[in-house]
Amino acid sequence: MGSRINTNIGALNALKSLNDVGNRLSVAQLRLATGKRINSAGDDAAGYSIAKKFNSRAEGLGQALNNIGSAKNLIAVAEGHLSNIVDILTQMKTKTIQAADDSLGTAERTAIKGELVKLTNQIDLEVNQARWNDKTIFSGSATTGASSASGLFKFQIGAGASTTNDILKFDLLAKANVSFDSAASTKGFSSTGLNVAVSTGALAGSIIGSSASAQVLMSRIDIAIADVSEALSYIGSVVNRLTYQETSLTVAKTNTEAARSRIEDADMAYEQLEATKLQILQQTASAMLAQANTGPQAILTLFK
Repeated sequence: MGSRINTNIGALNALKSLNDVGNRLSVAQLRLATGKRINSAGDDAAGYSIAKKFNSRAEGLGQALNNIGSAKNLIAVAEGHLSNIVDILTQMKTKTIQAADDSLGTAERTAIKGELVKLTNQIDLEVNQARWNDKTIFSGSATTGASSASGLFKFQIGAGASTTNDILKFDLLAKANVSFDSAASTKGFSSTGLNVAVSTGALAGSIIGSSASAQVLMSRIDIAIADVSEALSYIGSVVNRLTYQETSLTVAKTNTEAARSRIEDADMAYEQLEATKLQILQQTASAMLAQANTGPQAILTLFK
């Protein structure tokens, strides 16, 4: 074989080794550049598929965590307005107790009535201002994509489609055990829905026109305070569940990311060692190829 020069077997073997080392070094350098052991399906077909499923799961859990944050913000808006309504109702009760005292004259009761009207107007304003994006929180109405007319919101708090575990229904009117005053023509947190509305007409014959009628309004206000307080209690229970779900999803997301990382991510220390070894082999293979290329030149000595 040493006297044949048309085919340099030694050089071809050295070239093959050099190409193999170059390809392996390219893979190691890519892994070091990306931090991933699997950069294409060809690196590990089964691992690639499993890692993508884990990644999809982790991304879904991450979005569910964002949804919980948005849900808490919406509920915080509702809680703030309901807290204001309780404060207003408390002020109304104080004024109504004052109006029930027959030591007051017509002028005094008229002034109290005017203040009560303003307070009920503020209750209605609180209800109208309780909005999140295009939805009115206490009614569920929206310009587009309304949940329902009953104030129902469905929060996606999981990464699946299960209505039992992954969707939380939030409905202040139907789920808060709010009974409302049975005499109210409508149900809700407006002054009419709470049955505490005060007309703007004359004092005579109005809800605080006498001590007896003021006592009726006091009873209605007590019921309204109980209803709003019940709704606030319901809000608290929902927030507590969202907090527990947030903790659960955080743990699940962390564990899912860990499982994906073990399959897909590169061991940087190992890849650096591999790259260093391959760089040395690349240099030695290049040197051996150079020596193999000069081997056939020994034949020239036969022609001297």
